[in-house]
Amino acid sequence: MASSSLPSILLPVNVFELNNILSLVLTLTITSILLANEAMAMAIPTTLDGPFKPVTIPLDESFRGNAIDLPDTDPRVQRTVEGFEPEQISVSLSSTHDSVWISWITGEFQIGDNIKPLDPKSVASVVRYGTLRSQLNRRATGYSLVYSQLYPFLGLQNYTSGIIHHVRLTGMKPDTLYHYQCGDPSIPAMSGTYCFRTMPDSSSTSYPSRIAIVGDVGLTYNTTSTVSHMISNRPDLILLVGDVTYANLYLTNGTGSDCYACSFANSPIHETYQPRWDYWGRYMQPVLSKVPIMVVEGNHEYEEQAENRTFIAYTSRFAFPSKESGSLSKFYYSFNAGGIHFIMLGAYVSFDKSGDQYKWLEEDLANVDREVTPWLVATWHAPWYSTYKAHYREAECMRVAMEDLLYKYGVDVVFNGHVHAYERSNRVYNYTLDPCGPVHITVGDGGNREKMAVPHADEPGNCPEPSTTPDKILGGGKFCGFNFTSGPAAGKFCWDRQPDYSAFRESSFGHGILEVKNETHALWTWHRNQDFYEAAGDQIYIVRQNDLCPVQPEAYRLNKPKPQ
Repeated sequence: MASSSLPSILLPVNVFELNNILSLVLTLTITSILLANEAMAMAIPTTLDGPFKPVTIPLDESFRGNAIDLPDTDPRVQRTVEGFEPEQISVSLSSTHDSVWISWITGEFQIGDNIKPLDPKSVASVVRYGTLRSQLNRRATGYSLVYSQLYPFLGLQNYTSGIIHHVRLTGMKPDTLYHYQCGDPSIPAMSGTYCFRTMPDSSSTSYPSRIAIVGDVGLTYNTTSTVSHMISNRPDLILLVGDVTYANLYLTNGTGSDCYACSFANSPIHETYQPRWDYWGRYMQPVLSKVPIMVVEGNHEYEEQAENRTFIAYTSRFAFPSKESGSLSKFYYSFNAGGIHFIMLGAYVSFDKSGDQYKWLEEDLANVDREVTPWLVATWHAPWYSTYKAHYREAECMRVAMEDLLYKYGVDVVFNGHVHAYERSNRVYNYTLDPCGPVHITVGDGGNREKMAVPHADEPGNCPEPSTTPDKILGGGKFCGFNFTSGPAAGKFCWDRQPDYSAFRESSFGHGILEVKNETHALWTWHRNQDFYEAAGDQIYIVRQNDLCPVQPEAYRLNKPKPQ
């Protein structure tokens, strides 16, 4: 019965049709193989493939970007609230997932000869929050302050801020969406309802999806491009590695310049135009009211005023988890974001081995449990491994003081700004290729109005005179940049070619995204402003090699319970 039914279910196939089918199958097979080979050829490299031969992408002379500051007439920087309604709302993290800070400003700033600071006690600092937008049934209170920027010189305008509020929310669940309102309900003057997501719990299997890294931002039309690109990548957290507003490129009367020293050499003190801070806070509120931001200070936050006070705007406007992380200073602190431990260091306060920052860093590193937070990331403003002429070896004293400690405890990645360009290093320690050294990444290309860094110190005629490299506000101008004693640049202050430790460099504006995939692999992508949103200017998997570079901090090793 079965054989007699075959003719009724099989279709006849002639030789010509069979050849066509076989030819199609063969074509599809070859195409699949070619596509697979192409995919392999286009595979994202990993640090295991390194060290890489140094690459320099030539400057695109047609791309300068629009490095012009947004004017105070731009609607995005103007005050849109009334009375004591909150504005410049932002979220920042505490040291662990169960706590965040909400910050905002109420009242108007004043600038001129006769200013009268607002009373910070006149407006309460209250946040209502909860996991349901319709039920903000939890309440937290915080503290408030007002700061002033004062000048002891006739003709310079003084400034006093609105009332700055900082409220810490506690007892929060990991990786959970919270809704909130902030302000003073007794006036009433409460904000609209915003939301943010807490960080994942700290473990080797939980990480934020995407972390944006950006530096030297300012408030230009380049900045708006950077921020637009950054938002398109939907970050869960933003790290700003110094140089926020560039308010110190202005005189107190609002006159600005791309080069302060060039234009205002006769100013009796380095002035700033503090309203630029308020403009920046207003412009960034749509992002920072939803996505937490963590900041370290840069040289443009120095802002000297009467009685030699400095960094007042920076330390007043942002909330820092200093106390929660055992730090006595707002210039350095640490926090966890899932299985990543971030160390935020201050390049413009003492970093000597006898100082408070070094002692805090040593204790913090010794207490990191790499089984809970496998990834260790450090950030500060001025880079140690930049090959651009601008700021070349400027932070050498900091490197000499702290590099051994970071290497000892196995820091995986370092992020810096300061140099207005992009550069990624091979794994390096003490100017030598080292598979256990961190990858150093400079992202000082956020879009500010100063000139982009283009010349490299290793190009003919570009090596700076060593005595000109120290910065008076970084290490007090101390000189540590001696000539190299070994390697291809032995006896010289600069290499005569792109150094081996420099893997990739390019002068373009942009930002980076860090995606930690698991306890050993993290994807780093640098996005250029001139590219389409999905394009990558540089991309690599950073791979931790636990077998080659085992790290077990001393405090954890000593305190770990003995097996029974």
